[in-house]
Amino acid sequence: MARLVLLRHGPTAWTPEHRLQGQSDLPLSPEGRRAVASWRLPPEVAGFAWLTSPLRRARETAVLLGHGEARADRRLAEMSFGEWEGQRLRDLRARLGSAMDEIEGQGLDFRAPGGESPREVQARLAPLLAEIGRDGRGHLAVTHKGVIRALYALATGWQMLGEPPQPFADFALHIYDVARDGTPVLLRHNLPLEPAG
Repeated sequence: MARLVLLRHGPTAWTPEHRLQGQSDLPLSPEGRRAVASWRLPPEVAGFAWLTSPLRRARETAVLLGHGEARADRRLAEMSFGEWEGQRLRDLRARLGSAMDEIEGQGLDFRAPGGESPREVQARLAPLLAEIGRDGRGHLAVTHKGVIRALYALATGWQMLGEPPQPFADFALHIYDVARDGTPVLLRHNLPLEPAG
């Protein structure tokens, strides 16, 4: 088994506004950079290979955590929200009404117009998981909320209907073992980051 630790990137200007960021290439906000600079990773990830989404907010997070050498991998990019990027779910729900209920009721097959579904995110993650499983080393991946949720669903069988069995902390570590065939096994969810000092 290989170990895989997932970390969501730091906050952007859209994070506190609850806007769908998707593959919009936003930088960290000044507040986000300060937050990331305060994070301390647990000793158990020392020596891990680092991966990052190619999107700027994830790459900046890796750099601020001292891992500018992290390898960017497009399979870790956020789920595309297509035409909905930059919008808020609450506004979409108010505007679309029952049509939005139907879209959100599709669970793993939820897809914004012109976007991507969680099931498609799982499909693009599968080859990467198999590579990590065969490699056998520990990896830490700086990625996105949609990717973290898709991997959690893959590991737990959650169909993404209603609330998840366990809530998601925005800025925490999510730890998996990955078998040689790429099957993920959830070990720890929402491990807090140690504050500086």
